[in-house]
Parts: sequence; structure tokens; C-alpha cells
Amino acid sequence: MRIDVLTLFPDMFEGVLGASILKRAAEAEKVFYHLTDIRDYTTNKHRKVDDRPYGGGPGMVMACQPVWDAVTAVEGRDTTPARRIVMSPQGVKLTQPLVEELASEPRLLIIAGHYEGLDERVIEQLDPLEVSVGDYVLSGGELPAMTLIDAIVRLIPDVLGHNESAECDSFSPGTGRMLDHPHYTRPPEWQGRQVPEVLMSGDHAAIAEWRNEQAVRRTQERRPDLLE
Repeated sequence: MRIDVLTLFPDMFEGVLGASILKRAAEAEKVFYHLTDIRDYTTNKHRKVDDRPYGGGPGMVMACQPVWDAVTAVEGRDTTPARRIVMSPQGVKLTQPLVEELASEPRLLIIAGHYEGLDERVIEQLDPLEVSVGDYVLSGGELPAMTLIDAIVRLIPDVLGHNESAECDSFSPGTGRMLDHPHYTRPPEWQGRQVPEVLMSGDHAAIAEWRNEQAVRRTQERRPDLLE
């Protein structure tokens, strides 16, 4: 998979993409990251990419020209068609089924806006999928873009040590789209708290039944909307 990220702050991505699973995925050539600074495509001699909003109001709006020129230039670097995505609090909510859908794409182009967002005309012209990571507002689309990338890359086959790890995560098909069950490791007793005996019994059928019961109970208590 090729992932292009268009942003005003490419340096923000280096630590995240250069560590842990995301780094290993790139080293194994399961994914290729390409960061592009939108400022490199502005025609403004001062490298300005934003301006005051028509109609008044606070903040600045990213102009059409640098965003459009950056997208068309980046898309031209590879013949593989790109799925365009704009990170926006006004977009569709990011869910595991959407992550699974995007993980099957050969190429993604993610635009991380900033300030008050993009001029609506360039959004209409690009016709991207607008994605929100939650009902709150951040300073820009960079952190949401990193969240999206992390969620997608871990689903690429052979990126995780065990592919079934992703299949059994919360919200995934292996859990029936419910929350995951509790997890335990050594030692068997810690500060008076014991690991449930069934997990040390060696009875795989009983363990599977216990885990399913715990997943249902946890989902009922914390996210009953998932059961609906």
C-alpha cells in the first residue's frame, strides 16, 4: 500500500511513522509513506497557504490553489489511483468497518487540513471521503491522520506478528463487533488479585466460553450501543 500525506507540518509524522509497528511495516515494504508539504505548492512568494474567511469571523482558511496543486502533483507521481481522504470533524465517524474498507485500498491520499479547514470549493472539486476521529476539534488534521494510518496499517496482512491479533480486537469481526475480553499475563497473583482460574485450566472450550461471556458483559456495561 502507498500512503501519501499532504500537510503543512510533515515533521510531525516522522516520530510516529518511524517507530513500532508502522516502522516495521515500512521496513518490510508492506506500506510506503510519502509526506508532502503543501507549502511547497503555493504560488505565494511568502509561502502563504491561507487567508481570512469571506463573511468575517475568526481564524484563517486554507486556500484552494496550494491544496489542489499539491494533490494533482502527488497523484501524478504514481499511476495507481488514490483514494482521497480529508481529515475533518465534519466527516463520517471513523469506525473499524471503515478502517477495514480503507485497508483494502492500494493507495490512499490523506489531506491534513489546518486552521479553520479547507476552502469548501477545493473540497467539492476533490470529492474526497471526509473522515472524523470523534466529536471534538483538534488544532489540525495531523493527529487524526496518524490515527487513521495506524488503524489501517495494522490490518495489512503480515504486518502484525499474528494476523488473528487484529481479527480479535475490539470492534472487529472476531469479537462480533463487540469490545474485547479482559487480558492477563504472569504472575498469576499480583497485589492480592488472581488471574481467573479458567484461563490457567488448559480447557480451551471453557476459555473461549469465558472470553465470550466477558466480552458481552463488558460491552453491555460500557458500550451497549454496540449490541443494538
